[in-house]
Amino acid sequence: MTGVQPAEEMAWPGAGCASGNNFECIFREQYPRLVAVLARLTGDASAAEELAADVFCKLSRRPLLADSDHLTAWLFRVAINAGLDSVRASQRRRRREQIAGAEDSQAAPAAALEDLLREERCARVRSVLSDLKPRDAELLLCRAEGMSYRELAAVIAVQPASVGSLLARAEAEFERKYRSRYGDVV
Repeated sequence: MTGVQPAEEMAWPGAGCASGNNFECIFREQYPRLVAVLARLTGDASAAEELAADVFCKLSRRPLLADSDHLTAWLFRVAINAGLDSVRASQRRRRREQIAGAEDSQAAPAAALEDLLREERCARVRSVLSDLKPRDAELLLCRAEGMSYRELAAVIAVQPASVGSLLARAEAEFERKYRSRYGDVV
């Protein structure tokens, strides 16, 4: 090896945090936001941290993106796609485990039952999100994270004026799929 530490390999030359060209500054600014979106999507904080770290590893191989106006959009698009892939893989694994009889059918106490029901509702939402078009899932997840219409427009690469109607369609499609799959039970 050349004596360069991994952290040094990932650091981009630049004028520091004020300019936004430094990998470490971008990481500090965007990593918590990506983890929050991914945790909401996957329902697993440690998986969310791992996926977010993977996104930054991909970014470290593309330093030209650092100067791009589309960096935040790229980060969220890559993160959400990775999160959706993770949710789909978890669903496939869960189905295989159920078929193999891996689920335990013991009765649970009341508090544990509430936790189980809450997790089931979250799993339903994740399941429906994974069946939506990626752009619709991105919109709903990013909006739930509190992003503005302008930020949403950057993430999905559309004009800000289009976000309202696209978001309304995504919400309607989510509701339609949820109701067709689970009825009116929330």
